[in-house]
Amino acid sequence: MSMSGGQSGRERLVVIGGDAAGMSAASQARRLRGPGELEIVAFERGHFSSFSACGIPYWVGGEVPERDRLIARTPGEHRARDIDLRMCTEVMEIDVAGGRVRARDVDSGDESWTSYDKLVIATGARPIRPDMPGADAPGVHGVQTLDDGQALLDSLARTRGRRAVVVGAGYIGVEMAEAMINRGYEVTVVNRGSEPMSTLDPDMGRLVHRAMEGLGITMVDDAEVTKVLTGEDGRVRAVVTEDAEYPADVVVLGIGVRPQTELAEAAGLPLGTHGGLLTDRAMRVRGHENIWAGGDCVEVLNLISGQEQYVPLGTHANKHGQVIGTNAGGGYATFPGVVGTAVSKVCDLEIARTGLREKDARRVGLRYESVTIESTSRAGYYPGAAPMTVKMLAERRTGRLLGVQIVGREGAAKRVDIAAVALTAQMTVEQMTALDLGYAPPFSPVWDPVLVAARKAASKVRAG
Repeated sequence: MSMSGGQSGRERLVVIGGDAAGMSAASQARRLRGPGELEIVAFERGHFSSFSACGIPYWVGGEVPERDRLIARTPGEHRARDIDLRMCTEVMEIDVAGGRVRARDVDSGDESWTSYDKLVIATGARPIRPDMPGADAPGVHGVQTLDDGQALLDSLARTRGRRAVVVGAGYIGVEMAEAMINRGYEVTVVNRGSEPMSTLDPDMGRLVHRAMEGLGITMVDDAEVTKVLTGEDGRVRAVVTEDAEYPADVVVLGIGVRPQTELAEAAGLPLGTHGGLLTDRAMRVRGHENIWAGGDCVEVLNLISGQEQYVPLGTHANKHGQVIGTNAGGGYATFPGVVGTAVSKVCDLEIARTGLREKDARRVGLRYESVTIESTSRAGYYPGAAPMTVKMLAERRTGRLLGVQIVGREGAAKRVDIAAVALTAQMTVEQMTALDLGYAPPFSPVWDPVLVAARKAASKVRAG
């Protein structure tokens, strides 16, 4: 086992994880400080750097024709900027007291220690794999990395049957259901919850359920997969719940992800209730001056509830990386928190949410009014106008906006951005009714659907 140290006079920044947060941090630090001042070493255990995990369902489904379109910057491009990116190299241990990490070459097994002056932990998340018989059988796939996506496509190429079972109905589940529909598979979605999309309230999740069934997807709610059955060839042939058995030629796991923080935990770094690393507003790991963390391995502050939350999204990871790189490079930046905005789609149905659900508001002791309105994406008389449902929560008495959920067709999802800005600005629903939003018949009714909901919420708050 060898040991490498920094050259005299130069600080060394070590980055664990070569995707969004890690390489954004490395790139931003490099912009601020040249190679003569700061040496940057990054470790990535996979075969790809700086890729879009969010794009994997669309690559698998065929909308994105080739894998390499999901790669924002190759290892060679990072190295050309004097970032020593070591691929297929997994960090096995962080020695906080000694200021060093132990890394292993995935192919050769060779190990070495590398010292650091500053450390960035961007180890990401890992797909939740159910602890049950057959979960690791050939034909059962998670979709977190490009390696995972390639393995799934290779598996589909070897599979003669056309039956897919997706386990879970969150963002990954509904997006992978669409991908398999686009591939010509018969799709069954097995969901533990009462409705798909648990990030929505159940009444809005029901709209998603109906739309998915309308696409020919078989929805099985309130059901948990207990085991995976395999055939004589060892490949998956069915999934089993307490009540039924569903034939499957391929199984896609869409039951979410967990922060990958085993390394950090073993090193004694602080974790939150969701298992993610805890940081301050500068993304510095709490209690550690020269260690930062970002991306899918950290918890973030929800600005509405005031509580730490686990929200693994590429938008946050890139922002974290910018903040970390600025601070590690000698500048100053902060990440104040999130309001919980997310959008998705299944075929032509768009799904959006921001802020708190009803149960979130109840959990933190907020009293609220809730309204739901039906509107259209464009002026009703304009060709292509499609129905849209908007649900809005406002705090009782104060009228402060607490959350918005939108389900509809074209033009629905990105309307949630209006609400995301209003939440960040702590606007009331009354104030929102005066927002000067863009209007022309091809884009919106005279009263935008979000403002219709705000008007209704404002009158309900006044009446209450």
